Amino acid sequence: MSRPHDLPHPFFHFGNPFRMISPKGSNLSKRLLLLLNNFEETLAGRLKKLNPKDKDGVLSLSWMKLAMLSLCETHNDIKTLITELELPVCDWDEKWIDAYLDISVNLLDICNSFSSEISRLNQGHLLLQCVLHNLDSSSSKQFIKARSSLDAWRQHISSKNPRVENCSTILNKLVESLDLPKVKNSAKGKVLMRAMYGVKVETVFICSVFASAFSGSARKLFDLNVDDKYMWAQAFTGLQTSINSEIRNLYSSGRFTVLKELEAVDTSVKKLYPMIQDGVDPVEVEAFQKSVSDLARRAEGLSQGLDLLTKEVDGFFHVVLTGRDALLCNLRECGTVSDTKLGCKVVERVQS
Repeated sequence: MSRPHDLPHPFFHFGNPFRMISPKGSNLSKRLLLLLNNFEETLAGRLKKLNPKDKDGVLSLSWMKLAMLSLCETHNDIKTLITELELPVCDWDEKWIDAYLDISVNLLDICNSFSSEISRLNQGHLLLQCVLHNLDSSSSKQFIKARSSLDAWRQHISSKNPRVENCSTILNKLVESLDLPKVKNSAKGKVLMRAMYGVKVETVFICSVFASAFSGSARKLFDLNVDDKYMWAQAFTGLQTSINSEIRNLYSSGRFTVLKELEAVDTSVKKLYPMIQDGVDPVEVEAFQKSVSDLARRAEGLSQGLDLLTKEVDGFFHVVLTGRDALLCNLRECGTVSDTKLGCKVVERVQS
């Protein structure tokens, strides 16, 4: 699997604002230490909550929903921290600003990719509804239509989404920013950059898990090494090991998906399909009706889970977008104009 130190080309050629920075020897005031500790303790608790108690929680849509919600909360926390640090944007290095805008639009691209895949999976629900509608009748013609819809569903679900496949390139860029030469900064800057490292690590991890789940491949996963000096390091390592290991185990066993709800629907489809090949034998009517009911229940569970996940992905998109817009607004108030063209470029990429 890819690791940060294996990537040859640094993302921030000018120095990395997300470099791991230890507070030791940095003469941080009690107030700054308190802000940093509160941020890291909160992040640690948040990561612990994401660690499933058993393997059945990997990867359910409910877990993915919680993971995306956790990411939104962490990104909101960093906004709050910036405010509490009273670190004016006017003092930020222009190259850091450009990098932040570039990273933010990469995250928006990832959100759009995830949304497109969720929408694609939800389209399959329409095919399942056709199946269930046709199975209301005992007519052989309706059974033929039902088989055709099941074939279409299986083909639709097994197809690949090129937008999800491209997520790896974007994630590689984000990983590259995790381990670069140290940047000298003020005490407030060091607190911010240390906190931003935590944000980046959680973001890369969760997005890589999503990319792996949606692409049907464990190759989208990253194994990130985090120094024990961070309060959240142990919680993150435990979470990463638990989730990544189980995903790899599932794929190595031949599963076409690690999404629990999608796998459940596929199991029902495989069980029902032979029953409608030549019509239902009177002896098998009860088993047939149970299979139809199971498919209906599981299909509805998949659809509802995808709808809830869509809301959280859209929420994360909004968090990233408003953060970028707030930065541009602050730059204009500071009289900075060099960001204008880049801002337009960002908008063009988001809308394309």
